[in-house]
Amino acid sequence: MVDLRRNRERMVRTQIAARGIRNTAVLNAMLKIKRHLFVDEALQAQAYQDHPVPIGYKQTLSQPYTVALMTDLLDVRPGMRVLEIGTGSGYQAAVLAELGAEVYTVERIPELHEIARRRLQDMGYARIHLKLDDGTLGWPERAPFDRIIVTAGGPEIPAPLLEQLGDPGVLLIPVGGAKRTQELIMVQRQNGTLSEENYGNVAFVDLVGSHGW
Repeated sequence: MVDLRRNRERMVRTQIAARGIRNTAVLNAMLKIKRHLFVDEALQAQAYQDHPVPIGYKQTLSQPYTVALMTDLLDVRPGMRVLEIGTGSGYQAAVLAELGAEVYTVERIPELHEIARRRLQDMGYARIHLKLDDGTLGWPERAPFDRIIVTAGGPEIPAPLLEQLGDPGVLLIPVGGAKRTQELIMVQRQNGTLSEENYGNVAFVDLVGSHGW
């Protein structure tokens, strides 16, 4: 039988820490969370490997390093309100909750939303709130947010998400003019001023919605 605890330890050590992620809270969260429980049983052997894993409906569970990098860049602190666009399997939301965030996550695919809702509920994540909707519209009733993370790539930064970003606040999103080819953009709002920083090329599934593809 595969020792999945050892697989998680190896994942954190060789795929994440070895690539420069030093945030102890992020490393501990990804060591604690049983990533294999966020994919179908037939794919659990792939859960800790260095690549995305399909979760159905043309969506994926992101590569472990990508989850760690984006979480590290967000710089989440306990008590922050974090909006996630693209619940998917629920894994990223669980990582954010382990950091002490109050997580609001939006998914547009009904089947994935329901699977993630049941999964996270069974795992006891009371600080994760789920909504079935067009993620590019955000969650205006719960705004503003200290942090916003988008786990799908769109042609531009959705205006509703910028409107819902707090001050100070950080928004992290893959943006690109072609599908599956984006650059990871961090938007920061400080004292009413927006600034952007580019963290290089990435490839995410499509951000579909009124302000996406």
